[in-house]
Parts: sequence; C-alpha cells; structure tokens
Amino acid sequence: MAGFLRHLHRLARCLLPCCMLLSAACTTLPPLQGRSVSSAFVDTRDTALGKVLEPMTAEHPGQSAVYPLLDARDAFAARAHLAQVAQRSLDVQYYIWHKDLTGTLLFDMLRTAADRGVRVRLLLDDNNTSGLDPVLAALDGHPNIEVRLFNPFVLRSPRWLGYLTDFSRANRRMHNKSFTADNQVTIVGGRNVGDEYFGAANGVLFTDVDVMAAGPVVRDVSASFDQYWRSQSSYPVRLLLPPGDPGVLAGLAIEHQAMMQQDAANAYTRALRDSPFVHQLMEARLPVEWAPTRMVSDDPAKGLGQAPPQSLVKEMLKAVVGEPSTRVSLVSPYFVPSAEAVDMLAGWAEQGMRVEILTNSLEATDVAAVHAGYAKRRVELLDAGVTLYELRRLAPGIWNEQPRFSMGSSSASSLHAKTFAVDDARVFVGSFNFDPRSATLNTEMGFVIDSPTLARRVHDTFEQRVPDDAYRVTLGSGGRLLWTEKQPAGPPLQYATEPGTTGWQRFLVWLLSLLPIDALL
Repeated sequence: MAGFLRHLHRLARCLLPCCMLLSAACTTLPPLQGRSVSSAFVDTRDTALGKVLEPMTAEHPGQSAVYPLLDARDAFAARAHLAQVAQRSLDVQYYIWHKDLTGTLLFDMLRTAADRGVRVRLLLDDNNTSGLDPVLAALDGHPNIEVRLFNPFVLRSPRWLGYLTDFSRANRRMHNKSFTADNQVTIVGGRNVGDEYFGAANGVLFTDVDVMAAGPVVRDVSASFDQYWRSQSSYPVRLLLPPGDPGVLAGLAIEHQAMMQQDAANAYTRALRDSPFVHQLMEARLPVEWAPTRMVSDDPAKGLGQAPPQSLVKEMLKAVVGEPSTRVSLVSPYFVPSAEAVDMLAGWAEQGMRVEILTNSLEATDVAAVHAGYAKRRVELLDAGVTLYELRRLAPGIWNEQPRFSMGSSSASSLHAKTFAVDDARVFVGSFNFDPRSATLNTEMGFVIDSPTLARRVHDTFEQRVPDDAYRVTLGSGGRLLWTEKQPAGPPLQYATEPGTTGWQRFLVWLLSLLPIDALL
C-alpha cells in the first residue's frame, strides 16, 4: 500500500503542471485589440425592401408592422426570402445552428447573398457550434462575411473541458434569435436554425412561434445586434480558428445541390413553394398588423455576469407589461418559476384573474431536469387557482389547422414557443423562458406588442386548441395530481401518474427535484 501511495503521489506531481497548463489553455481567450468595427446601415430606403416599406411606415407613425410566424415551414420560407432579397446587409444572431437540411440551405443563402455584395454579419453562441468550425472559418474567409462567436471555447474539443476550467463564463450563453435584412425587416422569436424548428425533421418537431416585423422596432433590433457584435463576449472566428479552406465554402453549394436531389428535401421545398404564405410574401400581400412594438433585450454584459439589474429582460418586462387586470395566458416550454414568480402568479389567480399556463409534459419535454424544477411547483400553483396544461407528445400543434410536414413519419411534438398575453391588450414573443437560466444567466430578447388582436389570438388558442392538444392538470382527492386528456369522441381519459412515461422517468424527475440545481435550469 505504501508503494502504491508513493506512485500515486509521483503521478499527481507529474499531472498537476499538465492540468494547470491545460486549464490555462482552456481559459485564455485572445485579446480583442484590432477587432473590426461595423454597425448597422442606417439609410436603406433605397433598397427593394425600403422602397416598399418606407411609405407604409410613414403612414403609421410610432407603429411597426408585425406578422406572427406560426407555421414552421412559413418561418423557414420567411428567412430564406429575406436572404434572397437583401441588398445591403444581413445581420444574423442565433443560439443554435445545425448543419442539416435547413441549416445548410441557410448557410448557402448567406454565401450567395455575400457573393452579390451583401454584407453578412453572423453572430452565434459557441455552445452549439461543435462540428461547424470548418464551415464558420470558410464563411469568415469570404470578403463580405464576418463570423463571431459569443463566449467561445478556446479548446475546440472536447468542449466540456471549458466548463470544468471556466464554468462561471461558459455557463452563460447567448440565447437571442434574430434575422435582419437591410435594417428594414427582422424576424425575432423562439426558433433556432435546424430541421426540428422548421418542420423538416424525422424525429420530434418543435412547436414554436416567431414574429416578422418592419418599421421602427427593426432599428431597435439592429442597435441591439450592434451592441452584441461589439461586446466583450463576441470574438471573431479568425482569432479562434485556423484560416478557412475556400473549398469548404464552394462545397456548401455542392452540398446544397446534392441535398436537393433527395426525395425528402424535394418534398419539403415543394411544400414551401405551394404555401399560400410564400405567394403572399413574394407579392408583398401579407396581412400585417400595425401596432406599437417594443423590443426588450438583455445587456450583453450579462454574458460576463456584469449587467446591471435594470438592463435585464426580466426587469424590462415588468416595466413594459405592467400589472394585468383580468387575464394572463402564458406559453413556456421550460417553465421553472422561482418562489417569487409562484407568489406573483398565485396572487393574480387569488385576486380573481384568469391565469393559464401551457408547458411541456414529461413525455414531451427534451430536458428532464427542467421538468423536475417545474413539477415541484405544480401543487402550489393549482392550489392558488392557476390553470395548468401540459402539451402531449403526439399533439398535432397548437397554433393553426395546417397539416404538418416532416421528413419522416414521426408526429411527435415538443413545445418550444415562448409567449404570453396580458388581458386583451398586449403580447410578448421572444426567446425568454420563464426559468432561472433566462432570468439570470443567458441573454434573451423579444417583442412586446400592444395588439388586442394578437393577445386575443393567444387567449383563443387556450380556449380552442390547448384543451385538445394538452393534458389538463388538476388536483384530485387528497391533493393528488390528475392528468385529463380530451378525446375526439367519448369521455376524457384520466391518469393518476404522468401519462406516456415510465416509472424510471418519473423516478429520475423526482431524484432531480431533490438536487439544488434550480438556479442552473
């Protein structure tokens, strides 16, 4: 034993300097001196988008044109159209970008736009860029494209070492999503870039919502993008990666063409071409609503834990939305209310307000730990009179009646939309989840729209679609939870345990609920 301990001690002495060097390598980011300076183009009235929109904006002073993107295919088509018609600039900011069908198509559309002289600025959170380094470096090598990564990992693989050595920074991510063309039209909301967000995946499809907007709020989005672009957390990829291979950039077009030869990809693009939305979009006939619209966005210093409280979205929402008087309808896929939030929701319900919440069921969620954080709050919320719904995994979708397209036969759903309506007055759509991570760790953004029409649309969804697509959670005798599922014909089904789950899944959620991890969820 003594000999073993001596060998262990020698090994530790040898490994310690290596670990220290590795730690330094993982946490030392390059200096930002010499980083290029750019900002959104201010005067783009002479662009194709500007010529169409500027006269309409002048007729609606103080208002922005808004159009909710509820259908997944429409959401992709809108982004593709903006990439194709942009003439001056594309400012693109995302948390996740997959190199699948839709991700590859949009990468190639950015390249094509740059080829015709459009300036492209692409800002991605680095948490989900694993495997994309060659593409990002190649894109950055284009004279009209610059790519930056938010809170990057110095050691590109394995990424988990960055969490071990620099957890406080690596744990803070940029969750913002925006796609802005010519500082004239923008898309903001909950969708990342990937097949599961755009209705083109084989597996689970995310039910989500974005808003396409034109008018004064677009300038606010561009100003926010500029703030993130020049923040101390945004690093040019040229400082992190070796120079890109031009062959990779050329290969994007080849890969694009190869994908288009596949039957499933052809079916997807045909569905896009046949969409009534696409025809309305191409012909500038979308039935937009003009409404006062305010952007809320975290100070990017939040990515370093240095943002003052008043600069955070959670505080802005309190100030902008105000106190409800009759009704709140809230949709949140990762709903982990703090004790303060539970008191607020319960207080509204106890005052006689109608408070309804839709989140994921355990069978539909993609993050069991988040469900554990929510599950332990259910009884308290129900006791106060809050109405709880949990989306079923096999629900066809809560927003509209259009048939859903997927690349395979799967019809599974997982909620990903983040929206709420207050009274018949205003609605929020954005990236903000009602959980501690969105409140204190990740950066977020969204729109608050003063639109009775959109507010009623959210409320109507709770009236007409949510009861059909979600379990209603109630308290039975003895305070036990019950899940009720409506049936197209016949009496509803009722469950005494979380439906569609195994005993192991429920045990895991219970176990996770005991851990002090709510602040990380």
